[in-house]
Amino acid sequence: MNILIKPIITEKATNNSELFNRYSFVVNKKANKLEIKNAVEKAYGVTIKSVKTMNYPVQRNTKYTKSGIVQAMKGAYKKAIVQLAEGENIDFYSNI
Repeated sequence: MNILIKPIITEKATNNSELFNRYSFVVNKKANKLEIKNAVEKAYGVTIKSVKTMNYPVQRNTKYTKSGIVQAMKGAYKKAIVQLAEGENIDFYSNI
């Protein structure tokens, strides 16, 4: 089971990483906090202080256009915010 799907690199996530040493990831829906902690430590070689998780539900919307009704859906996902120990950091841009 692949635990880490992708890192979240948004303006808010980047601000959290710079100020509070917190990094965000989209993770597998069935993963628990211990599995997430072990996966991040193994992938990036850092020490983790805490893990917070959030489950986001499916988002559906309907638009009424000239050509008819258009329906869209954004899938459900689980987000994990990982706080690292003091002096640790993750560089997402090192492989570019």
